[in-house]
Amino acid sequence: MSLIRPFTGLRPASGRAADVIAPPYDVLNTDEARTRASGKPWSFLHISKPEIDLPAGTDPHSADVYAKGRKNFEKMSRDGVLRRDTENHYYVYRLVMGAHRQTGIVAAASVRDYDSNRIRKHEFTRPDKEDDRVRQIEALNAQTGPVFLTYRHSAAIDALLEKTAGETPEVDVTADDGVRHTLWVMRDRRRIETLTAAFDAMACLYIADGHHRSAAASRVAAARQAANPRHTGAESYNYFLSVIFPDNQMQILDYNRVIRDFNGLTREDFLKKIGTAFGIKPETAAVRPARAGEFGMYLKGQWYRLNIKPERMPADDPVKRLDVSLLQDNLIAPVLGIDDPRRDKRIDFIGGIRGLKELERRVHSGEMACAFSMFPTSIVDLMTVADAGQVMPPKSTWFEPKLADGLVSHVLD
Repeated sequence: MSLIRPFTGLRPASGRAADVIAPPYDVLNTDEARTRASGKPWSFLHISKPEIDLPAGTDPHSADVYAKGRKNFEKMSRDGVLRRDTENHYYVYRLVMGAHRQTGIVAAASVRDYDSNRIRKHEFTRPDKEDDRVRQIEALNAQTGPVFLTYRHSAAIDALLEKTAGETPEVDVTADDGVRHTLWVMRDRRRIETLTAAFDAMACLYIADGHHRSAAASRVAAARQAANPRHTGAESYNYFLSVIFPDNQMQILDYNRVIRDFNGLTREDFLKKIGTAFGIKPETAAVRPARAGEFGMYLKGQWYRLNIKPERMPADDPVKRLDVSLLQDNLIAPVLGIDDPRRDKRIDFIGGIRGLKELERRVHSGEMACAFSMFPTSIVDLMTVADAGQVMPPKSTWFEPKLADGLVSHVLD
């Protein structure tokens, strides 16, 4: 079995991609999805967030929701909005957001290599979220949300992708958020074989985003293998939908924190307490950290620049050295009393795409007492943690631009 393989993608018919593609299912809540899909009968949100087509208040994890998603999926296929290729292909996918550009490949990735950790993880998953993705895959008999993977860049692979990207694209659309999505179909058989061999020679791939989707694909594969007395390993359920980009083209933005209160401290006592672990300097403008170990902090009316003291920097721990860990372990937990940021309602997280003004707004509104701007986690840090078999803290990475749902889906035969 290969690490990746080509597949017969289900994708928008010619000229329909702009009607179909949508943001990933997990970046919009139900109300936002309903608004985005309004007046757009072919938006993929009708498949990925089908509760928008049911009465307000419907439990998004009810059986009716998965059934509605299946019905919408079948209708889009039946009406020719989605069409399936007749031969196995790779798909070259380019994302452009402002000056940033990244070019990767849409492929089916091996569940076996995920299970053996050749496709490496860096996050814990939650059973309820896995269950949701399992039910969605089973309802559609397809994987529609791609797992976002990365690999150590290769000039040879870059050259192969650029050859295909020099041809006429099948899709070239700019989404509502200004991100340009371009897709080419790789039809050249020799090029496909060369690309498969190049990935087979790799030691590993890394999950950037999509831990619940990949875990769900593994569970579906295990269940189907157990039910199939003629299992060979070549069945489509042994692979999962992925989009794979080279590490040197990945863009990780800051993932910032806002805190509801000072844990019973006065503002003055709060500042005094954090001075034990951080150097503190008042600033006259918003602080965007320029390096690892540096943080911005906003209290109503005042920005500060924080720098972790050298003695607080762990020497050899790839997780404890992360900026998100340094802030959590030296300030958020000991000073603010938030020991479990996954569940504590006193903390919230804001993706860097929303800017520092959003941090100020949340504090000025009175909803939050303070905000912290972060230096982005690097892709090298992510790989180092994954190679060590460890897990990153929650909300460590915010990848931009986001992949489009509905551009290519993987049907399970």
